[in-house]
Amino acid sequence: QVHLVESGGDSVQPGGSLTLSCAASGITSGQWCVAWFRQAPMHSREGVAGLSTDGGYRYIRDEVFRRFTVSRDAAKNTFYLEMHDLKSEDDGRYYCAAVPAPWYCGRVYLDDIEFQHWGQGTQVTVSS
Repeated sequence: QVHLVESGGDSVQPGGSLTLSCAASGITSGQWCVAWFRQAPMHSREGVAGLSTDGGYRYIRDEVFRRFTVSRDAAKNTFYLEMHDLKSEDDGRYYCAAVPAPWYCGRVYLDDIEFQHWGQGTQVTVSS
């Protein structure tokens, strides 16, 4: 059974940095796309970044391309979203999601309806 647990959310000032973690279990068999989504109040959920478990596919949303990095610690089966120069528009709840289709992380955008497994999310607040 797939289980995803996010952590690392916090309240930061604009320009600050955070690293989110997604501890994943149950995805050691086969290859997967593990992605980060976010949702702000009154907004739809949007894909931010993704990384396949074989490392062959990577996605970063254009708006965060030079500020966010996605990575993985294979030994810990943990995925990270490193965020720098945070802006008010980055404010929201961040979710980790997984689907057993690594190529999904290579698409031009991440579609949340295609992801089968979700964590509970972690809150990121960017405010002065």
